[in-house]
Amino acid sequence: MNFDKEFDASGLACPMPIVKTKKALAGMESGQVLRVIATDPGSVCDMAAFAEQTGNPLLEQGEEGGKFVFLLKKG
Repeated sequence: MNFDKEFDASGLACPMPIVKTKKALAGMESGQVLRVIATDPGSVCDMAAFAEQTGNPLLEQGEEGGKFVFLLKKG
């Protein structure tokens, strides 16, 4: 899937991946897609909850090379 911006949160522990994701989305326009890469296993639940609470849909989530990858659409 195509994305407009990428943020690598590898090595960051909770809640930093969410904090940084929120900041990255703030600088984007509605409809743009942010790709987030994280290593914290807690980010799987956190990212889904964040997407639901903020109205930024989680388009896709998966795993690549032992890292978690999320695609969020700016609401």
